[in-house]
Amino acid sequence: MSNKKASPTHPRKASDVSQWDRETDIAIVGFGGAGGCAAIEAADAGAEVSLFELASEGGGSTAMSSAEIYMGGSGGTRVQQACGFEDATEDMFTYMMMCAGAQADEAKIRTYCDNSLQHFDWLANTLGVPFKDSFHEERAIMCLTDDGLLYTGSEKAYPFSQHAKPAPRGHNLYVEGDNGGPLFMKIVTENVNKRESITVEYETRVLSLIIDDDDEIVGLVIRQNQQEFNVRARKGVILCAGGFVMNEDMLARYAPKLLRGNNAIGNPGDTGTGIMMGMSVGGAAINMHEGFISIPYYPPASITSGIVINDKGHRFINEDVYHARLGQAVLDQPGDRFYFVLTVEQYGDYEKMNFMGADIAGTGETVEELEAELRLRTGTLQNTLAIYNEDCAAGEDTQFHKAPQWLQVMEPPLVALDITPGRGVFVPMFTLGGLDTLPTGEVLTAEREVIPGLYAAGRTACGVVRRADGYSSGMSVGDATFFGRLAGKQAAARS
Repeated sequence: MSNKKASPTHPRKASDVSQWDRETDIAIVGFGGAGGCAAIEAADAGAEVSLFELASEGGGSTAMSSAEIYMGGSGGTRVQQACGFEDATEDMFTYMMMCAGAQADEAKIRTYCDNSLQHFDWLANTLGVPFKDSFHEERAIMCLTDDGLLYTGSEKAYPFSQHAKPAPRGHNLYVEGDNGGPLFMKIVTENVNKRESITVEYETRVLSLIIDDDDEIVGLVIRQNQQEFNVRARKGVILCAGGFVMNEDMLARYAPKLLRGNNAIGNPGDTGTGIMMGMSVGGAAINMHEGFISIPYYPPASITSGIVINDKGHRFINEDVYHARLGQAVLDQPGDRFYFVLTVEQYGDYEKMNFMGADIAGTGETVEELEAELRLRTGTLQNTLAIYNEDCAAGEDTQFHKAPQWLQVMEPPLVALDITPGRGVFVPMFTLGGLDTLPTGEVLTAEREVIPGLYAAGRTACGVVRRADGYSSGMSVGDATFFGRLAGKQAAARS
Protein backbone atom coordinates (compact mmCIF):
# COMPACT_ATOMS: atom_id res chain seq x y z
CA MET A 1 0.00 0.00 0.00
CA SER A 2 1.20 3.50 -0.79
CA ASN A 3 0.53 6.47 1.47
CA LYS A 4 0.04 8.89 -1.42
CA LYS A 5 -3.64 9.60 -2.11
CA ALA A 6 -4.75 8.06 -5.40
CA SER A 7 -6.92 10.04 -7.82
CA PRO A 8 -7.76 9.81 -11.54
CA THR A 9 -5.60 12.82 -12.39
CA HIS A 10 -2.51 11.56 -10.48
CA PRO A 11 -1.06 8.20 -11.49
CA ARG A 12 0.72 6.22 -8.81
CA LYS A 13 4.38 5.40 -9.40
CA ALA A 14 5.24 1.70 -9.32
CA SER A 15 8.26 2.62 -7.18
CA ASP A 16 5.80 3.84 -4.51
CA VAL A 17 3.97 0.50 -4.45
CA SER A 18 5.23 -1.51 -1.49
CA GLN A 19 3.18 -4.57 -2.42
CA TRP A 20 0.94 -5.84 -5.23
CA ASP A 21 -2.35 -7.01 -3.72
CA ARG A 22 -3.62 -8.67 -6.92
CA GLU A 23 -2.15 -9.72 -10.27
CA THR A 24 -3.73 -10.32 -13.67
CA ASP A 25 -2.75 -10.11 -17.34
CA ILE A 26 -5.29 -7.45 -18.29
CA ALA A 27 -7.26 -5.12 -16.01
CA ILE A 28 -10.42 -3.64 -17.55
CA VAL A 29 -12.14 -0.58 -16.05
CA GLY A 30 -15.92 -0.68 -16.59
CA PHE A 31 -18.24 -3.55 -17.47
CA GLY A 32 -20.50 -2.17 -20.20
CA GLY A 33 -20.61 -3.18 -23.86
CA ALA A 34 -16.99 -2.16 -24.49
CA GLY A 35 -15.51 -3.70 -21.33
CA GLY A 36 -17.50 -6.92 -21.67
CA CYS A 37 -16.52 -7.49 -25.31
CA ALA A 38 -12.88 -6.58 -24.54
CA ALA A 39 -12.83 -9.15 -21.72
CA ILE A 40 -14.32 -11.91 -23.89
CA GLU A 41 -11.86 -11.38 -26.76
CA ALA A 42 -8.86 -11.10 -24.41
CA ALA A 43 -9.86 -14.30 -22.59
CA ASP A 44 -10.43 -16.15 -25.87
CA ALA A 45 -6.92 -15.08 -26.92
CA GLY A 46 -5.51 -16.76 -23.79
CA ALA A 47 -5.21 -13.88 -21.35
CA GLU A 48 -6.24 -13.75 -17.70
CA VAL A 49 -8.65 -10.83 -17.26
CA SER A 50 -9.96 -8.84 -14.29
CA LEU A 51 -13.00 -6.61 -14.86
CA PHE A 52 -13.61 -3.83 -12.32
CA GLU A 53 -17.10 -2.32 -12.19
CA LEU A 54 -18.28 0.58 -10.03
CA ALA A 55 -21.91 -0.59 -9.87
CA SER A 56 -23.25 -3.75 -8.24
CA GLU A 57 -23.85 -5.32 -11.65
CA GLY A 58 -22.54 -4.95 -15.20
CA GLY A 59 -24.30 -3.13 -18.02
CA GLY A 60 -23.10 0.46 -18.12
CA SER A 61 -24.80 2.78 -20.60
CA THR A 62 -25.16 -0.09 -23.09
CA ALA A 63 -27.76 -1.72 -20.84
CA MET A 64 -29.70 1.56 -20.74
CA SER A 65 -29.75 1.89 -24.54
CA SER A 66 -31.96 0.31 -27.22
CA ALA A 67 -28.77 -1.55 -28.25
CA GLU A 68 -29.40 -1.17 -31.92
CA ILE A 69 -26.06 -2.04 -33.52
CA TYR A 70 -24.92 -0.29 -36.71
CA MET A 71 -23.59 -2.94 -39.09
CA GLY A 72 -23.42 -3.64 -42.81
CA GLY A 73 -21.16 -3.67 -45.84
CA SER A 74 -19.53 -6.65 -47.60
CA GLY A 75 -22.79 -7.29 -49.48
CA GLY A 76 -24.89 -7.20 -46.32
CA THR A 77 -25.34 -9.04 -43.03
CA ARG A 78 -27.54 -12.14 -42.83
CA VAL A 79 -30.46 -9.92 -41.75
CA GLN A 80 -29.91 -7.30 -44.47
CA GLN A 81 -29.76 -9.98 -47.18
CA ALA A 82 -32.81 -11.82 -45.83
CA CYS A 83 -34.74 -8.53 -45.99
CA GLY A 84 -33.66 -7.91 -49.59
CA PHE A 85 -30.94 -5.29 -49.01
CA GLU A 86 -27.50 -5.44 -50.53
CA ASP A 87 -25.00 -3.20 -48.79
CA ALA A 88 -21.66 -2.33 -50.35
CA THR A 89 -18.80 -1.59 -47.95
CA GLU A 90 -17.93 1.56 -49.93
CA ASP A 91 -21.46 2.94 -49.46
CA MET A 92 -21.25 2.34 -45.72
CA PHE A 93 -17.76 3.87 -45.61
CA THR A 94 -18.80 6.96 -47.62
CA TYR A 95 -21.86 7.47 -45.41
CA MET A 96 -19.90 7.17 -42.15
CA MET A 97 -17.13 9.47 -43.42
CA MET A 98 -19.78 12.10 -44.30
CA CYS A 99 -21.34 11.62 -40.85
CA ALA A 100 -18.08 12.40 -39.07
CA GLY A 101 -17.28 15.32 -41.37
CA ALA A 102 -13.99 17.13 -40.91
CA GLN A 103 -13.35 15.22 -37.68
CA ALA A 104 -13.48 11.78 -39.33
CA ASP A 105 -10.89 9.20 -38.31
CA GLU A 106 -10.52 7.45 -41.66
CA ALA A 107 -8.49 4.52 -40.30
CA LYS A 108 -11.14 3.74 -37.66
CA ILE A 109 -14.06 4.08 -40.06
CA ARG A 110 -12.29 1.92 -42.67
CA THR A 111 -11.53 -0.78 -40.07
CA TYR A 112 -15.11 -0.66 -38.78
CA CYS A 113 -16.73 -0.93 -42.22
CA ASP A 114 -14.35 -3.58 -43.60
CA ASN A 115 -14.93 -5.83 -40.57
CA SER A 116 -18.58 -5.07 -39.82
CA LEU A 117 -19.92 -8.29 -41.34
CA GLN A 118 -17.44 -10.31 -39.26
CA HIS A 119 -18.61 -8.36 -36.18
CA PHE A 120 -22.22 -9.32 -36.90
CA ASP A 121 -21.19 -12.97 -37.20
CA TRP A 122 -19.23 -12.79 -33.91
CA LEU A 123 -22.19 -11.28 -32.06
CA ALA A 124 -24.67 -13.75 -33.53
CA ASN A 125 -22.56 -16.92 -33.50
CA THR A 126 -19.93 -16.53 -30.75
CA LEU A 127 -22.08 -14.63 -28.23
CA GLY A 128 -25.50 -15.84 -29.34
CA VAL A 129 -27.13 -12.42 -29.81
CA PRO A 130 -30.48 -13.03 -31.58
CA PHE A 131 -31.59 -11.01 -34.60
CA LYS A 132 -34.86 -11.68 -36.45
CA ASP A 133 -34.65 -11.62 -40.26
CA SER A 134 -37.33 -8.96 -40.67
CA PHE A 135 -37.43 -5.29 -41.71
CA HIS A 136 -39.23 -2.52 -39.79
CA GLU A 137 -40.59 -0.17 -42.47
CA GLU A 138 -41.95 2.57 -40.21
CA ARG A 139 -39.77 5.62 -39.55
CA ALA A 140 -38.87 5.20 -35.88
CA ILE A 141 -36.31 6.37 -33.34
CA MET A 142 -36.23 2.90 -31.83
CA CYS A 143 -37.86 -0.33 -32.86
CA LEU A 144 -40.69 -1.22 -30.48
CA THR A 145 -41.39 -4.44 -32.41
CA ASP A 146 -39.03 -7.43 -32.52
CA ASP A 147 -37.99 -6.71 -36.13
CA GLY A 148 -34.28 -7.12 -36.77
CA LEU A 149 -33.51 -4.25 -39.14
CA LEU A 150 -34.44 -0.59 -39.61
CA TYR A 151 -33.14 2.70 -40.97
CA THR A 152 -31.62 4.50 -37.96
CA GLY A 153 -29.91 7.53 -39.49
CA SER A 154 -30.01 10.01 -42.37
CA GLU A 155 -29.11 7.40 -45.02
CA LYS A 156 -32.13 8.25 -47.18
CA ALA A 157 -31.89 12.02 -46.60
CA TYR A 158 -30.02 14.76 -48.47
CA PRO A 159 -27.02 15.20 -48.75
CA PHE A 160 -26.07 11.62 -47.76
CA SER A 161 -28.32 9.91 -50.31
CA GLN A 162 -26.58 11.81 -53.13
CA HIS A 163 -23.24 10.16 -52.37
CA ALA A 164 -23.95 6.72 -50.88
CA LYS A 165 -26.65 4.22 -51.80
CA PRO A 166 -28.94 4.04 -48.75
CA ALA A 167 -29.25 0.82 -46.78
CA PRO A 168 -30.76 0.15 -43.35
CA ARG A 169 -27.96 -0.80 -40.92
CA GLY A 170 -29.64 -0.58 -37.52
CA HIS A 171 -29.71 -4.15 -36.19
CA ASN A 172 -32.29 -4.54 -33.44
CA LEU A 173 -32.27 -7.48 -31.02
CA TYR A 174 -35.03 -10.09 -31.28
CA VAL A 175 -37.08 -8.66 -28.41
CA GLU A 176 -40.25 -6.54 -28.27
CA GLY A 177 -40.31 -3.03 -26.83
CA ASP A 178 -37.29 -0.90 -25.98
CA ASN A 179 -35.54 -3.82 -24.27
CA GLY A 180 -32.51 -4.43 -26.48
CA GLY A 181 -29.93 -3.03 -24.03
CA PRO A 182 -30.83 -5.20 -21.03
CA LEU A 183 -31.01 -8.33 -23.23
CA PHE A 184 -27.71 -7.55 -24.94
CA MET A 185 -25.84 -7.05 -21.66
CA LYS A 186 -27.47 -10.17 -20.17
CA ILE A 187 -25.98 -12.17 -23.06
CA VAL A 188 -22.57 -10.46 -22.73
CA THR A 189 -22.59 -11.12 -18.97
CA GLU A 190 -23.43 -14.81 -19.50
CA ASN A 191 -20.49 -15.03 -21.92
CA VAL A 192 -18.17 -13.35 -19.43
CA ASN A 193 -19.30 -15.61 -16.58
CA LYS A 194 -18.69 -18.83 -18.48
CA ARG A 195 -15.05 -17.95 -19.22
CA GLU A 196 -12.96 -19.14 -16.29
CA SER A 197 -10.08 -16.77 -17.07
CA ILE A 198 -12.29 -13.70 -16.43
CA THR A 199 -12.86 -12.41 -12.89
CA VAL A 200 -15.43 -9.66 -12.30
CA GLU A 201 -15.25 -7.45 -9.22
CA TYR A 202 -18.32 -5.30 -8.62
CA GLU A 203 -18.74 -2.28 -6.31
CA THR A 204 -15.12 -1.47 -7.05
CA ARG A 205 -13.94 2.05 -7.79
CA VAL A 206 -10.79 2.42 -9.86
CA LEU A 207 -8.89 5.37 -8.41
CA SER A 208 -5.83 5.76 -10.64
CA LEU A 209 -3.36 4.13 -13.00
CA ILE A 210 0.01 2.82 -11.89
CA ILE A 211 2.99 3.77 -14.07
CA ASP A 212 6.60 2.59 -13.99
CA ASP A 213 9.84 4.53 -14.56
CA ASP A 214 9.64 3.87 -18.33
CA ASP A 215 6.16 5.44 -18.47
CA GLU A 216 4.53 2.06 -19.05
CA ILE A 217 1.13 1.37 -17.53
CA VAL A 218 1.59 -1.56 -15.17
CA GLY A 219 -1.57 -1.56 -13.06
CA LEU A 220 -4.40 0.13 -11.20
CA VAL A 221 -5.28 1.39 -7.76
CA ILE A 222 -8.75 0.20 -6.73
CA ARG A 223 -10.97 0.82 -3.72
CA GLN A 224 -13.21 -1.88 -2.25
CA ASN A 225 -14.99 -1.61 1.10
CA GLN A 226 -13.13 1.62 1.91
CA GLN A 227 -9.77 -0.10 1.37
CA GLU A 228 -7.20 0.63 -1.33
CA PHE A 229 -5.49 -2.16 -3.26
CA ASN A 230 -2.77 -2.18 -5.91
CA VAL A 231 -3.51 -4.39 -8.91
CA ARG A 232 -0.67 -5.40 -11.20
CA ALA A 233 -1.67 -5.80 -14.89
CA ARG A 234 1.10 -7.68 -16.71
CA LYS A 235 -0.14 -6.93 -20.23
CA GLY A 236 -1.95 -3.66 -19.61
CA VAL A 237 -5.09 -1.75 -18.68
CA ILE A 238 -8.16 -1.16 -20.87
CA LEU A 239 -10.25 1.90 -19.96
CA CYS A 240 -13.95 1.34 -20.75
CA ALA A 241 -15.37 3.68 -18.13
CA GLY A 242 -17.85 5.66 -20.25
CA GLY A 243 -18.01 9.35 -21.16
CA PHE A 244 -18.46 12.48 -19.03
CA VAL A 245 -22.09 13.50 -19.48
CA MET A 246 -22.72 13.13 -15.72
CA ASN A 247 -19.92 15.57 -14.83
CA GLU A 248 -21.31 19.12 -15.08
CA ASP A 249 -17.93 20.74 -14.44
CA MET A 250 -16.38 18.81 -17.34
CA LEU A 251 -19.37 19.59 -19.57
CA ALA A 252 -19.06 23.30 -18.80
CA ARG A 253 -15.32 23.21 -19.55
CA TYR A 254 -15.25 20.99 -22.63
CA ALA A 255 -18.73 20.74 -24.19
CA PRO A 256 -20.81 23.70 -22.99
CA LYS A 257 -23.28 23.39 -25.88
CA LEU A 258 -24.54 20.15 -24.31
CA LEU A 259 -25.77 22.12 -21.29
CA ARG A 260 -28.63 23.24 -23.55
CA GLY A 261 -29.88 19.67 -23.35
CA ASN A 262 -32.10 18.68 -20.44
CA ASN A 263 -31.64 14.92 -20.21
CA ALA A 264 -28.21 13.35 -19.78
CA ILE A 265 -28.21 9.92 -21.41
CA GLY A 266 -25.84 7.60 -19.58
CA ASN A 267 -25.20 5.79 -16.34
CA PRO A 268 -24.15 7.42 -13.03
CA GLY A 269 -20.54 6.35 -13.66
CA ASP A 270 -20.23 8.54 -16.78
CA THR A 271 -18.19 11.10 -14.86
CA GLY A 272 -15.12 11.21 -17.10
CA THR A 273 -12.75 9.39 -14.73
CA GLY A 274 -11.52 7.04 -17.48
CA ILE A 275 -10.68 10.00 -19.71
CA MET A 276 -8.96 11.76 -16.78
CA MET A 277 -6.86 8.67 -16.06
CA GLY A 278 -5.74 8.53 -19.67
CA MET A 279 -4.89 12.24 -19.66
CA SER A 280 -2.96 11.83 -16.39
CA VAL A 281 -0.35 9.69 -18.16
CA GLY A 282 -0.11 11.84 -21.29
CA GLY A 283 -3.09 10.58 -23.29
CA ALA A 284 -4.59 13.10 -25.71
CA ALA A 285 -8.31 13.84 -25.30
CA ILE A 286 -9.87 14.87 -28.63
CA ASN A 287 -13.25 16.00 -29.98
CA MET A 288 -14.20 16.95 -26.42
CA HIS A 289 -16.43 19.84 -27.54
CA GLU A 290 -18.76 17.52 -29.46
CA GLY A 291 -21.74 15.53 -28.28
CA PHE A 292 -25.00 13.98 -29.30
CA ILE A 293 -27.90 16.38 -28.82
CA SER A 294 -31.33 15.61 -30.20
CA ILE A 295 -34.89 16.75 -30.65
CA PRO A 296 -36.62 13.35 -31.07
CA TYR A 297 -39.51 14.52 -33.22
CA TYR A 298 -40.75 11.19 -34.60
CA PRO A 299 -42.88 9.11 -33.94
CA PRO A 300 -45.42 9.73 -35.25
CA ALA A 301 -43.66 9.50 -38.60
CA SER A 302 -46.27 11.86 -40.09
CA ILE A 303 -44.52 14.80 -38.36
CA THR A 304 -41.72 14.40 -40.95
CA SER A 305 -44.09 15.94 -43.53
CA GLY A 306 -44.34 19.18 -41.53
CA ILE A 307 -41.83 22.02 -41.57
CA VAL A 308 -39.39 23.36 -38.99
CA ILE A 309 -39.03 27.14 -38.76
CA ASN A 310 -36.99 29.65 -36.76
CA ASP A 311 -38.10 32.97 -35.26
CA LYS A 312 -37.86 34.58 -38.73
CA GLY A 313 -40.50 32.19 -40.05
CA HIS A 314 -37.89 30.50 -42.26
CA ARG A 315 -37.09 26.82 -42.79
CA PHE A 316 -33.45 25.82 -42.31
CA ILE A 317 -33.30 22.02 -42.75
CA ASN A 318 -34.82 19.08 -44.62
CA GLU A 319 -37.17 17.59 -42.04
CA ASP A 320 -36.56 13.95 -43.05
CA VAL A 321 -33.14 13.84 -41.37
CA TYR A 322 -32.21 11.84 -38.27
CA HIS A 323 -33.42 13.57 -35.08
CA ALA A 324 -29.92 14.50 -33.80
CA ARG A 325 -29.20 16.29 -37.09
CA LEU A 326 -32.22 18.47 -36.32
CA GLY A 327 -31.02 18.95 -32.73
CA GLN A 328 -27.61 20.13 -33.89
CA ALA A 329 -29.14 22.39 -36.58
CA VAL A 330 -31.31 24.08 -33.94
CA LEU A 331 -28.23 24.72 -31.77
CA ASP A 332 -26.38 26.16 -34.78
CA GLN A 333 -29.15 28.64 -35.65
CA PRO A 334 -29.28 32.20 -34.37
CA GLY A 335 -32.48 33.08 -32.52
CA ASP A 336 -34.19 31.47 -29.57
CA ARG A 337 -37.52 30.21 -30.92
CA PHE A 338 -38.03 27.12 -33.06
CA TYR A 339 -41.28 25.53 -34.14
CA PHE A 340 -42.53 22.42 -35.90
CA VAL A 341 -45.50 23.57 -38.00
CA LEU A 342 -47.97 20.82 -38.87
CA THR A 343 -51.37 20.26 -40.42
CA VAL A 344 -53.98 18.54 -38.27
CA GLU A 345 -53.36 15.29 -40.22
CA GLN A 346 -49.59 15.50 -39.69
CA TYR A 347 -50.14 16.17 -35.98
CA GLY A 348 -52.04 12.88 -36.04
CA ASP A 349 -51.25 10.57 -33.11
CA TYR A 350 -48.74 12.97 -31.54
CA GLU A 351 -50.55 13.07 -28.20
CA LYS A 352 -50.72 9.27 -28.01
CA MET A 353 -47.19 8.46 -29.11
CA ASN A 354 -44.22 10.80 -28.93
CA PHE A 355 -40.93 11.17 -27.06
CA MET A 356 -40.58 14.89 -27.63
CA GLY A 357 -43.07 16.30 -25.13
CA ALA A 358 -43.15 19.65 -26.96
CA ASP A 359 -46.02 21.98 -26.07
CA ILE A 360 -48.35 23.56 -28.59
CA ALA A 361 -47.13 27.13 -29.11
CA GLY A 362 -49.95 28.22 -31.39
CA THR A 363 -52.77 27.17 -33.70
CA GLY A 364 -54.38 28.92 -36.62
CA GLU A 365 -57.46 28.55 -38.80
CA THR A 366 -55.38 30.60 -41.25
CA VAL A 367 -51.65 31.00 -41.79
CA GLU A 368 -51.96 34.66 -40.76
CA GLU A 369 -53.55 33.65 -37.47
CA LEU A 370 -50.72 31.23 -36.65
CA GLU A 371 -48.15 33.84 -37.65
CA ALA A 372 -49.70 36.27 -35.17
CA GLU A 373 -49.88 33.67 -32.39
CA LEU A 374 -46.19 32.85 -32.85
CA ARG A 375 -45.29 36.58 -32.94
CA LEU A 376 -43.63 36.25 -36.36
CA ARG A 377 -43.26 39.19 -38.72
CA THR A 378 -46.37 39.41 -40.87
CA GLY A 379 -45.93 37.61 -44.18
CA THR A 380 -42.87 35.52 -43.23
CA LEU A 381 -44.60 32.21 -42.55
CA GLN A 382 -47.04 32.91 -45.39
CA ASN A 383 -44.10 33.31 -47.77
CA THR A 384 -42.30 30.19 -46.46
CA LEU A 385 -45.44 28.08 -46.83
CA ALA A 386 -46.21 29.46 -50.28
CA ILE A 387 -42.77 28.42 -51.56
CA TYR A 388 -42.94 25.06 -49.76
CA ASN A 389 -46.41 24.25 -51.10
CA GLU A 390 -45.34 25.13 -54.66
CA ASP A 391 -42.43 22.71 -54.27
CA CYS A 392 -44.70 20.01 -52.83
CA ALA A 393 -47.07 20.36 -55.76
CA ALA A 394 -44.11 20.03 -58.14
CA GLY A 395 -42.67 17.10 -56.17
CA GLU A 396 -39.29 18.69 -55.45
CA ASP A 397 -38.08 20.55 -52.36
CA THR A 398 -35.89 23.10 -54.14
CA GLN A 399 -34.63 24.69 -50.93
CA PHE A 400 -33.65 21.80 -48.63
CA HIS A 401 -34.17 18.65 -50.72
CA LYS A 402 -36.54 16.76 -48.44
CA ALA A 403 -37.30 13.38 -50.06
CA PRO A 404 -40.45 13.45 -52.24
CA GLN A 405 -42.24 10.81 -50.11
CA TRP A 406 -42.52 13.38 -47.29
CA LEU A 407 -43.70 16.33 -49.40
CA GLN A 408 -47.34 17.23 -48.66
CA VAL A 409 -49.06 20.52 -49.46
CA MET A 410 -49.87 22.13 -46.10
CA GLU A 411 -53.33 23.67 -45.73
CA PRO A 412 -54.79 25.22 -42.55
CA PRO A 413 -55.85 24.61 -39.87
CA LEU A 414 -52.25 24.48 -38.62
CA VAL A 415 -50.59 23.76 -35.29
CA ALA A 416 -47.10 24.71 -34.12
CA LEU A 417 -45.08 22.74 -31.55
CA ASP A 418 -42.43 24.63 -29.58
CA ILE A 419 -39.17 22.70 -30.07
CA THR A 420 -36.93 25.39 -28.54
CA PRO A 421 -34.42 23.82 -26.12
CA GLY A 422 -35.18 25.03 -22.60
CA ARG A 423 -38.94 25.28 -23.11
CA GLY A 424 -40.07 21.86 -22.04
CA VAL A 425 -39.15 19.85 -25.14
CA PHE A 426 -37.16 16.67 -24.40
CA VAL A 427 -33.54 17.31 -25.45
CA PRO A 428 -31.34 14.28 -24.65
CA MET A 429 -27.56 14.52 -24.86
CA PHE A 430 -24.31 12.63 -24.26
CA THR A 431 -20.62 13.24 -24.95
CA LEU A 432 -18.68 12.19 -28.07
CA GLY A 433 -15.14 13.20 -27.04
CA GLY A 434 -12.54 10.98 -25.45
CA LEU A 435 -9.03 9.60 -25.58
CA ASP A 436 -7.34 9.46 -28.97
CA THR A 437 -6.67 5.82 -29.85
CA LEU A 438 -5.53 3.67 -32.74
CA PRO A 439 -8.22 1.39 -34.18
CA THR A 440 -6.61 -1.37 -32.07
CA GLY A 441 -7.30 0.56 -28.88
CA GLU A 442 -3.84 1.82 -27.92
CA VAL A 443 -4.09 5.25 -26.29
CA LEU A 444 -2.05 7.96 -28.00
CA THR A 445 -0.23 11.05 -26.76
CA ALA A 446 -0.73 14.47 -28.36
CA GLU A 447 2.16 13.54 -30.69
CA ARG A 448 0.24 10.33 -31.53
CA GLU A 449 2.78 8.09 -29.86
CA VAL A 450 1.46 4.92 -28.20
CA ILE A 451 1.38 4.85 -24.39
CA PRO A 452 2.64 1.32 -23.64
CA GLY A 453 0.15 -0.82 -21.75
CA LEU A 454 -2.83 1.55 -22.04
CA TYR A 455 -5.93 0.92 -24.14
CA ALA A 456 -9.38 2.48 -24.30
CA ALA A 457 -12.74 1.76 -25.94
CA GLY A 458 -16.38 2.80 -25.78
CA ARG A 459 -17.18 6.37 -24.72
CA THR A 460 -13.82 6.71 -22.92
CA ALA A 461 -12.19 6.68 -26.35
CA CYS A 462 -13.09 8.94 -29.26
CA GLY A 463 -14.57 6.44 -31.69
CA VAL A 464 -16.08 6.53 -35.17
CA VAL A 465 -18.93 8.81 -34.06
CA ARG A 466 -17.82 12.44 -33.94
CA ARG A 467 -20.88 14.73 -34.31
CA ALA A 468 -24.59 14.91 -33.56
CA ASP A 469 -25.44 16.01 -37.10
CA GLY A 470 -23.99 12.78 -38.47
CA TYR A 471 -25.19 10.42 -35.78
CA SER A 472 -27.19 7.28 -36.52
CA SER A 473 -28.73 5.10 -33.82
CA GLY A 474 -26.63 1.99 -33.28
CA MET A 475 -23.29 3.67 -33.94
CA SER A 476 -22.45 3.95 -30.22
CA VAL A 477 -23.10 0.31 -29.30
CA GLY A 478 -21.54 -0.73 -32.61
CA ASP A 479 -18.42 1.33 -31.84
CA ALA A 480 -18.15 0.21 -28.19
CA THR A 481 -18.52 -3.51 -28.91
CA PHE A 482 -16.36 -3.52 -32.06
CA PHE A 483 -13.44 -1.49 -30.71
CA GLY A 484 -13.74 -3.13 -27.28
CA ARG A 485 -13.03 -6.43 -29.05
CA LEU A 486 -10.02 -4.98 -30.87
CA ALA A 487 -8.58 -3.54 -27.66
CA GLY A 488 -9.00 -6.90 -25.90
CA LYS A 489 -7.22 -8.73 -28.71
CA GLN A 490 -4.42 -6.18 -28.89
CA ALA A 491 -3.77 -6.21 -25.14
CA ALA A 492 -3.79 -10.04 -25.06
CA ALA A 493 -1.16 -10.14 -27.81
CA ARG A 494 1.22 -7.90 -25.89
CA SER A 495 4.30 -9.72 -24.64
